Amino acid sequence: MPALPGNERVRRWRTGVLLLAVGAAAPWGLAAAGPAAAADHSPATGHSPDAVRSQAADHYAGSQIEAHEGVHGRPGTSRAGTADQTLGHDVSGHQGVIDWPAASGQGARFTYVKATEGTDFVNPQFAGQYGGAHAAGIIRGAYHFARPDVSTGAQQAEYFIANGGAWRSDGTTLPGALDVEYNPYGDACYGLSPADMTNWIADFTRTYLAKEKRSALIYTSTKWWKLCTGNTSRFGDTDPLWVAHYATEVGELPAGWDKQSIWQFSRTGSLPGDQNYYNGPMSRVQALAGRA
Repeated sequence: MPALPGNERVRRWRTGVLLLAVGAAAPWGLAAAGPAAAADHSPATGHSPDAVRSQAADHYAGSQIEAHEGVHGRPGTSRAGTADQTLGHDVSGHQGVIDWPAASGQGARFTYVKATEGTDFVNPQFAGQYGGAHAAGIIRGAYHFARPDVSTGAQQAEYFIANGGAWRSDGTTLPGALDVEYNPYGDACYGLSPADMTNWIADFTRTYLAKEKRSALIYTSTKWWKLCTGNTSRFGDTDPLWVAHYATEVGELPAGWDKQSIWQFSRTGSLPGDQNYYNGPMSRVQALAGRA
Protein backbone atom coordinates (compact mmCIF):
# COMPACT_ATOMS: atom_id res chain seq x y z
CA MET A 1 0.00 0.00 0.00
CA PRO A 2 1.65 3.32 -1.03
CA ALA A 3 2.31 6.08 1.49
CA LEU A 4 -0.65 8.35 2.02
CA PRO A 5 -0.49 11.92 0.71
CA GLY A 6 -0.35 14.60 3.36
CA ASN A 7 -3.96 15.74 2.97
CA GLU A 8 -5.22 12.16 3.42
CA ARG A 9 -3.18 11.70 6.62
CA VAL A 10 -4.63 14.95 7.97
CA ARG A 11 -8.16 13.89 7.05
CA ARG A 12 -7.78 10.59 8.90
CA TRP A 13 -6.30 12.30 11.95
CA ARG A 14 -9.14 14.81 12.06
CA THR A 15 -11.71 12.04 11.70
CA GLY A 16 -10.20 10.11 14.63
CA VAL A 17 -10.11 13.20 16.85
CA LEU A 18 -13.71 14.06 15.98
CA LEU A 19 -14.90 10.55 16.81
CA LEU A 20 -13.13 10.72 20.16
CA ALA A 21 -14.74 14.06 20.90
CA VAL A 22 -18.16 12.60 20.17
CA GLY A 23 -17.41 9.59 22.37
CA ALA A 24 -16.22 11.73 25.29
CA ALA A 25 -19.69 13.22 25.66
CA ALA A 26 -21.49 9.88 25.84
CA PRO A 27 -22.93 8.78 29.20
CA TRP A 28 -21.51 6.01 31.44
CA GLY A 29 -18.17 6.12 29.63
CA LEU A 30 -19.60 4.46 26.54
CA ALA A 31 -18.82 6.43 23.42
CA ALA A 32 -21.15 6.20 20.45
CA ALA A 33 -20.40 7.01 16.84
CA GLY A 34 -22.42 10.13 16.04
CA PRO A 35 -23.45 12.00 12.91
CA ALA A 36 -19.89 13.19 12.29
CA ALA A 37 -18.77 9.60 11.87
CA ALA A 38 -21.65 8.74 9.56
CA ALA A 39 -20.74 11.60 7.23
CA ASP A 40 -17.35 10.10 6.43
CA HIS A 41 -16.21 7.02 4.53
CA SER A 42 -13.76 4.37 5.60
CA PRO A 43 -10.34 5.22 4.16
CA ALA A 44 -9.45 1.54 4.17
CA THR A 45 -12.36 0.23 2.13
CA GLY A 46 -14.21 3.12 0.49
CA HIS A 47 -17.39 1.76 2.08
CA SER A 48 -19.75 3.71 4.30
CA PRO A 49 -19.11 3.63 8.05
CA ASP A 50 -22.32 1.66 8.55
CA ALA A 51 -21.06 -1.05 6.19
CA VAL A 52 -17.69 -1.16 7.92
CA ARG A 53 -19.32 -1.38 11.35
CA SER A 54 -21.44 -4.27 10.09
CA GLN A 55 -18.27 -6.10 9.06
CA ALA A 56 -16.60 -5.25 12.36
CA ALA A 57 -19.24 -7.27 14.19
CA ASP A 58 -17.72 -10.39 12.60
CA HIS A 59 -14.14 -9.59 13.62
CA TYR A 60 -13.01 -11.23 16.82
CA ALA A 61 -9.73 -12.34 18.35
CA GLY A 62 -8.25 -14.80 15.90
CA SER A 63 -10.82 -14.57 13.13
CA GLN A 64 -8.15 -13.39 10.70
CA ILE A 65 -5.41 -15.60 12.15
CA GLU A 66 -7.40 -18.72 11.42
CA ALA A 67 -8.19 -17.42 7.92
CA HIS A 68 -4.49 -16.86 7.15
CA GLU A 69 -2.78 -19.57 9.19
CA GLY A 70 -5.36 -22.33 9.59
CA VAL A 71 -5.41 -25.00 12.29
CA HIS A 72 -2.41 -27.26 12.86
CA GLY A 73 -2.53 -30.78 14.24
CA ARG A 74 -5.60 -31.73 16.24
CA PRO A 75 -6.01 -29.14 18.98
CA GLY A 76 -8.13 -30.32 21.87
CA THR A 77 -11.52 -28.64 22.01
CA SER A 78 -12.81 -29.57 25.46
CA ARG A 79 -9.78 -29.73 27.71
CA ALA A 80 -10.33 -28.75 31.32
CA GLY A 81 -7.86 -26.70 33.31
CA THR A 82 -5.00 -28.44 35.09
CA ALA A 83 -2.83 -27.64 38.09
CA ASP A 84 -0.68 -25.31 35.98
CA GLN A 85 -3.15 -24.21 33.28
CA THR A 86 -6.39 -22.33 33.95
CA LEU A 87 -9.21 -22.67 31.43
CA GLY A 88 -10.87 -19.58 30.00
CA HIS A 89 -12.33 -18.24 26.77
CA ASP A 90 -12.95 -15.09 24.75
CA VAL A 91 -16.14 -13.87 23.15
CA SER A 92 -17.51 -11.06 21.00
CA GLY A 93 -20.85 -9.90 19.66
CA HIS A 94 -20.58 -12.90 17.33
CA GLN A 95 -21.67 -15.15 20.25
CA GLY A 96 -24.73 -13.05 21.13
CA VAL A 97 -26.37 -13.66 24.50
CA ILE A 98 -24.29 -16.06 26.61
CA ASP A 99 -25.36 -18.37 29.43
CA TRP A 100 -22.60 -17.36 31.82
CA PRO A 101 -23.57 -19.64 34.73
CA ALA A 102 -23.39 -22.56 32.27
CA ALA A 103 -19.95 -21.38 31.08
CA SER A 104 -18.78 -21.26 34.69
CA GLY A 105 -20.15 -24.74 35.21
CA GLN A 106 -18.14 -25.93 32.19
CA GLY A 107 -14.93 -24.67 33.81
CA ALA A 108 -14.55 -21.08 32.62
CA ARG A 109 -12.46 -19.17 35.16
CA PHE A 110 -11.68 -16.07 33.08
CA THR A 111 -12.88 -14.47 29.87
CA TYR A 112 -12.05 -11.62 27.51
CA VAL A 113 -14.88 -9.76 25.75
CA LYS A 114 -14.47 -7.69 22.60
CA ALA A 115 -15.31 -4.09 23.41
CA THR A 116 -14.26 -2.01 20.41
CA GLU A 117 -12.70 -1.88 16.96
CA GLY A 118 -10.94 1.14 15.47
CA THR A 119 -12.58 4.38 16.57
CA ASP A 120 -16.21 3.87 15.55
CA PHE A 121 -17.35 0.39 16.60
CA VAL A 122 -18.57 -0.84 19.99
CA ASN A 123 -19.69 -4.44 20.44
CA PRO A 124 -23.47 -4.09 20.90
CA GLN A 125 -23.44 -7.15 23.18
CA PHE A 126 -20.58 -5.85 25.34
CA ALA A 127 -22.51 -4.61 28.38
CA GLY A 128 -24.49 -7.82 28.72
CA GLN A 129 -21.52 -10.09 28.11
CA TYR A 130 -19.09 -8.21 30.34
CA GLY A 131 -21.59 -7.77 33.15
CA GLY A 132 -22.91 -11.30 32.79
CA ALA A 133 -19.47 -12.81 33.21
CA HIS A 134 -18.92 -10.76 36.35
CA ALA A 135 -22.29 -11.79 37.80
CA ALA A 136 -21.36 -15.45 37.23
CA GLY A 137 -18.13 -15.02 39.19
CA ILE A 138 -15.86 -15.20 36.14
CA ILE A 139 -12.87 -12.83 36.09
CA ARG A 140 -13.24 -10.77 32.93
CA GLY A 141 -11.39 -8.28 30.77
CA ALA A 142 -12.03 -6.37 27.56
CA TYR A 143 -10.11 -6.33 24.29
CA HIS A 144 -9.78 -3.93 21.37
CA PHE A 145 -9.51 -5.05 17.72
CA ALA A 146 -6.78 -2.80 16.31
CA ARG A 147 -7.21 -0.77 13.12
CA PRO A 148 -3.80 0.86 12.62
CA ASP A 149 -4.96 2.23 9.27
CA VAL A 150 -7.62 4.60 10.61
CA SER A 151 -6.10 6.52 13.52
CA THR A 152 -3.18 6.67 15.93
CA GLY A 153 -2.62 4.06 18.61
CA ALA A 154 -3.22 6.67 21.29
CA GLN A 155 -6.61 7.60 19.83
CA GLN A 156 -7.70 3.98 19.75
CA ALA A 157 -6.51 3.39 23.32
CA GLU A 158 -8.59 6.37 24.44
CA TYR A 159 -11.62 5.08 22.53
CA PHE A 160 -11.19 1.62 24.02
CA ILE A 161 -10.91 2.96 27.58
CA ALA A 162 -14.03 5.11 27.08
CA ASN A 163 -16.05 2.15 25.82
CA GLY A 164 -15.41 -0.64 28.31
CA GLY A 165 -11.65 -1.17 28.25
CA ALA A 166 -10.86 0.59 31.52
CA TRP A 167 -9.26 -1.44 34.30
CA ARG A 168 -10.87 -1.52 37.75
CA SER A 169 -9.05 -2.36 40.97
CA ASP A 170 -11.84 -4.68 42.11
CA GLY A 171 -9.89 -7.93 41.89
CA THR A 172 -12.16 -9.26 39.14
CA THR A 173 -11.12 -7.14 36.14
CA LEU A 174 -8.21 -8.09 33.89
CA PRO A 175 -6.18 -5.37 32.16
CA GLY A 176 -7.32 -4.49 28.67
CA ALA A 177 -5.88 -6.36 25.69
CA LEU A 178 -4.84 -5.09 22.26
CA ASP A 179 -5.74 -7.52 19.47
CA VAL A 180 -3.30 -6.98 16.58
CA GLU A 181 -3.70 -9.41 13.71
CA TYR A 182 -4.19 -9.60 9.93
CA ASN A 183 -6.16 -6.75 8.40
CA PRO A 184 -9.65 -8.02 7.48
CA TYR A 185 -10.10 -5.13 5.01
CA GLY A 186 -6.94 -5.42 2.91
CA ASP A 187 -3.16 -5.48 3.27
CA ALA A 188 -2.15 -7.82 6.11
CA CYS A 189 -0.06 -5.14 7.84
CA TYR A 190 -2.48 -2.25 7.24
CA GLY A 191 -0.01 -0.60 4.87
CA LEU A 192 2.52 0.04 7.65
CA SER A 193 6.20 -0.79 7.69
CA PRO A 194 7.48 -2.95 10.58
CA ALA A 195 8.91 0.16 12.25
CA ASP A 196 5.66 2.09 11.88
CA MET A 197 3.60 -0.84 13.15
CA THR A 198 5.87 -1.21 16.17
CA ASN A 199 5.50 2.50 16.91
CA TRP A 200 1.72 2.28 16.52
CA ILE A 201 1.51 -0.57 19.04
CA ALA A 202 3.79 1.37 21.40
CA ASP A 203 1.53 4.42 21.05
CA PHE A 204 -1.47 2.33 22.12
CA THR A 205 0.21 0.49 25.00
CA ARG A 206 1.95 3.62 26.30
CA THR A 207 -1.37 5.48 26.38
CA TYR A 208 -3.17 2.62 28.07
CA LEU A 209 -0.49 2.38 30.76
CA ALA A 210 -0.53 6.13 31.36
CA LYS A 211 -4.32 6.21 31.70
CA GLU A 212 -5.00 2.95 33.55
CA LYS A 213 -1.71 2.36 35.42
CA ARG A 214 -1.68 -1.21 34.10
CA SER A 215 0.09 -2.66 31.10
CA ALA A 216 -2.20 -3.89 28.32
CA LEU A 217 -1.89 -7.45 27.11
CA ILE A 218 -0.89 -7.91 23.48
CA TYR A 219 -2.84 -10.52 21.52
CA THR A 220 -1.26 -11.73 18.30
CA SER A 221 0.21 -14.69 16.44
CA THR A 222 3.91 -15.29 15.99
CA LYS A 223 3.59 -15.37 12.18
CA TRP A 224 1.78 -12.04 12.04
CA TRP A 225 4.22 -10.51 14.53
CA LYS A 226 7.18 -11.55 12.37
CA LEU A 227 5.52 -10.32 9.19
CA CYS A 228 4.25 -6.97 10.42
CA THR A 229 6.62 -5.88 13.21
CA GLY A 230 9.79 -7.54 11.96
CA ASN A 231 9.60 -9.72 15.09
CA THR A 232 10.41 -6.82 17.39
CA SER A 233 11.33 -7.71 20.98
CA ARG A 234 10.30 -4.28 22.25
CA PHE A 235 7.30 -5.36 24.34
CA GLY A 236 8.49 -8.54 26.01
CA ASP A 237 9.47 -6.80 29.26
CA THR A 238 6.41 -4.55 29.51
CA ASP A 239 3.24 -6.19 28.17
CA PRO A 240 1.94 -9.71 28.87
CA LEU A 241 1.53 -11.91 25.80
CA TRP A 242 -1.73 -13.51 24.68
CA VAL A 243 -0.74 -15.73 21.76
CA ALA A 244 -2.97 -17.48 19.22
CA HIS A 245 -1.87 -20.85 17.86
CA TYR A 246 -4.43 -23.54 17.07
CA ALA A 247 -2.41 -26.67 17.67
CA THR A 248 -1.59 -29.20 20.36
CA GLU A 249 1.42 -27.15 21.53
CA VAL A 250 1.82 -23.41 21.97
CA GLY A 251 4.77 -23.35 19.56
CA GLU A 252 7.27 -20.58 18.93
CA LEU A 253 6.58 -17.26 20.64
CA PRO A 254 7.22 -13.78 19.24
CA ALA A 255 10.60 -12.24 20.05
CA GLY A 256 10.97 -10.70 23.49
CA TRP A 257 8.69 -13.10 25.35
CA ASP A 258 10.02 -16.28 26.96
CA LYS A 259 6.52 -17.36 27.99
CA GLN A 260 2.92 -16.52 27.21
CA SER A 261 0.40 -15.38 29.79
CA ILE A 262 -2.55 -16.71 27.75
CA TRP A 263 -2.66 -19.22 24.90
CA GLN A 264 -5.69 -19.25 22.60
CA PHE A 265 -5.48 -22.88 21.59
CA SER A 266 -8.77 -23.65 19.83
CA ARG A 267 -11.64 -21.94 18.04
CA THR A 268 -14.24 -24.39 19.39
CA GLY A 269 -14.83 -26.28 22.61
CA SER A 270 -16.99 -26.60 25.67
CA LEU A 271 -17.03 -22.84 26.27
CA PRO A 272 -18.63 -20.12 24.12
CA GLY A 273 -16.20 -18.56 21.66
CA ASP A 274 -12.49 -19.36 21.57
CA GLN A 275 -10.78 -21.62 24.10
CA ASN A 276 -7.83 -20.32 26.13
CA TYR A 277 -5.41 -21.39 28.81
CA TYR A 278 -3.88 -19.03 31.32
CA ASN A 279 -0.30 -20.13 31.83
CA GLY A 280 -0.55 -20.81 35.55
CA PRO A 281 -2.99 -21.66 38.33
CA MET A 282 -6.04 -19.61 39.23
CA SER A 283 -3.98 -17.61 41.72
CA ARG A 284 -2.00 -16.18 38.79
CA VAL A 285 -5.19 -15.11 36.99
CA GLN A 286 -6.27 -13.39 40.19
CA ALA A 287 -2.87 -11.71 40.45
CA LEU A 288 -3.19 -10.34 36.92
CA ALA A 289 -6.59 -8.95 37.88
CA GLY A 290 -4.92 -7.22 40.80
CA ARG A 291 -6.48 -9.27 43.59
CA ALA A 292 -4.17 -9.53 46.59
